[in-house]
Amino acid sequence: MKNLFPAFLLFCFLTPSLEAKTHVEIADENAKTVVAVNVAKNDGTTFTGTGFVVHPDGIIATSRHVADNALYINVTFNTGAVSGEAKRIAQSQEVDLALLKIQAANLPAAVIGDSDTVLPGQVITVIGNPRRLQNTVSSGLISQVRQKSNGILWHQISAPISPSSSGSPVFNREGTVISVVFGSYKGEGNQNLNFAVPSNYLIQLMEQAGYPPLRSLQQPAQPQPNAFVKHIQKSWQILKRLLKME
Repeated sequence: MKNLFPAFLLFCFLTPSLEAKTHVEIADENAKTVVAVNVAKNDGTTFTGTGFVVHPDGIIATSRHVADNALYINVTFNTGAVSGEAKRIAQSQEVDLALLKIQAANLPAAVIGDSDTVLPGQVITVIGNPRRLQNTVSSGLISQVRQKSNGILWHQISAPISPSSSGSPVFNREGTVISVVFGSYKGEGNQNLNFAVPSNYLIQLMEQAGYPPLRSLQQPAQPQPNAFVKHIQKSWQILKRLLKME
């Protein structure tokens, strides 16, 4: 039995993280937070982008260029409900981000993660409205974390992105937002060369606007004292079966 103990420990620590979620789970949990941003421009044209609720009090994040030159903005939820007028309350001067506000309360909001932990090769899920096809789910990788000459960071992503996807949230495997889609390299020969603004720029913009991100609003999770013990017991039972000890 003594010789099995190192193998048992290795087995326990190599089991997949209990916090990782599938694309299906992430889409199911977050589809209600993603909206279509409908814009009537000053020149009489219309435009549709994507946004997502970042604060229960009607605060929606999107790309800054989505709301540029807007005469009127509202949003459409995945239920088909349409908001009243949305007002732009903040925009970043550094990156392509803006905050809109609608008259609402107790909205489901996405959880914002720490983009400083993002690494190339990381699996992502994107929910957006490409070509106005609302709540389209796509997947891919963080292709690279790029730093521009002025020090601004971009996330290069491989998930497919189409027009009207600007403002789409990019989720990590835990289902938290790590960046916001803003553009692509277009043209023949370019495939899935897409870019997103890291979420820490969004956190900064929200704090400047007086709306802390959801991760700061959440109550600490209540500890489950037996969860680790149950995990060890389950791992031990599986290991014994693998070693044909039963």
